[in-house]
Amino acid sequence: MTTDTIANVQLTTKANVYFDGKCVSHGFTLADGTKKSVGVVLPATLTFNTGAAEVMECVGGGCEYRLAGSDEWKSSGPGERFSVPAHSSFEIRVADQYHYICHYA
Repeated sequence: MTTDTIANVQLTTKANVYFDGKCVSHGFTLADGTKKSVGVVLPATLTFNTGAAEVMECVGGGCEYRLAGSDEWKSSGPGERFSVPAHSSFEIRVADQYHYICHYA
């Protein structure tokens, strides 16, 4: 199931722009204090490092991803999620667009 809307949030209006504009996101906080971000990755192959554990939820488009220490690329499309451990990294390949919600653990 794909998340379409998120109610009752405090949104950070200044965008986080990474990799020369290939990834743009906005952070937000839920009423219970949970922090998340929502954004888009444009066509590119990028490597992201994690501080906290993350769950990446695809809400539009798609990507291929590879977790640190793995040789296997996996696909993620709308309604699908993948988990990334804390203090790790993942590579992401996007051919068109990848719209996501990042759930921080």
